Amino acid sequence: MDVVCAGLDAGLPAVQLRDKDLDGGALFALAERLRAETAAREALLLVNGRVDVAVAVGADGVQLGTGAVSVADARHLLPPDSLIGVSTHTAAEVAAAGGADFAVFGSVYATPGKIAVGPSVLAAAVRSGVLPVVAIGGIGAAEVPAVRGAGATGVAVIRAVLAASDPGAATEELLAALTR
Repeated sequence: MDVVCAGLDAGLPAVQLRDKDLDGGALFALAERLRAETAAREALLLVNGRVDVAVAVGADGVQLGTGAVSVADARHLLPPDSLIGVSTHTAAEVAAAGGADFAVFGSVYATPGKIAVGPSVLAAAVRSGVLPVVAIGGIGAAEVPAVRGAGATGVAVIRAVLAASDPGAATEELLAALTR
């Protein structure tokens, strides 16, 4: 939690809670703690795949992956102003993500266990749909210009902040790269 708070204190605009190994009770407890931290800093909280947990803690929305409830069902269950993101890996998936507010696309660069598709495939995905596309996968501040050049409206990161020796400084560096 300290790493996330350091990122939030540095201006992180949103946090996505993604932990596939936690049972419902532990996930709910963590979501409550994150909701308090994000609300105190006026940052968004999205819950990965668990509409029930998102509703219960008053999260700002959900990120739906493969096998999650449909966007239409999530819209029905969530408050009207909730954000819905969908995880995508191909241009066709971005094009088919109607009803969502944004698509997260990747893995743009290689990560442990994920093969890179590269900025050119990201650019094709951006062109294929009408949704804002957020790039994910192996992205740090150095990769931001390439993904922005490919048309991504933003980036989602994991290791760039969570594995940084100074998560606050890493967040600041990413945010600066996004505003250049």
